[in-house]
Amino acid sequence: MQRLTRLKWVYTETPVYFITAVTHARRRILANNEAHAAFRKYCRAAHDHGVLVGRYVLMPDHLHAFVCIPPGALGLSEWLKSMKNAMSKCWRSYGIAAPHWQKGFFDHLLRSDESHAEKWKYVRENPVRAGLCNAVEEWPYAGQIMPDANALGGDL
Repeated sequence: MQRLTRLKWVYTETPVYFITAVTHARRRILANNEAHAAFRKYCRAAHDHGVLVGRYVLMPDHLHAFVCIPPGALGLSEWLKSMKNAMSKCWRSYGIAAPHWQKGFFDHLLRSDESHAEKWKYVRENPVRAGLCNAVEEWPYAGQIMPDANALGGDL
């Protein structure tokens, strides 16, 4: 019987999570300029609390992001709860009634650069697969918050 091989390396000091959060009842309230600006503003400010957000894609009814949570920073659940609250505040200011988010979120702890590359390729192509644009470069609600985040455990 063949033994399973071990992974080359695992993020231990500064874990990198791949997260997905979904809007309540799959409401299509995320892919617009206002929500995108609020998300980017919140994620840039997260750096002040030790949380690093790398690449992300906002789809109409859900978001994907790579998040690095170093020791001593907010926990992932606390950060996501705070992000959801910040986004809800933005939507309320535009008259979009609550509830805005499904409870909970999906997270996956990345274990290797291959895992990150595969997930990013899949996530980045979501808007094309959904018929929202013809090429990934056309989707305006995607990007990278911390381009130098690779110092904390890989290219986010």
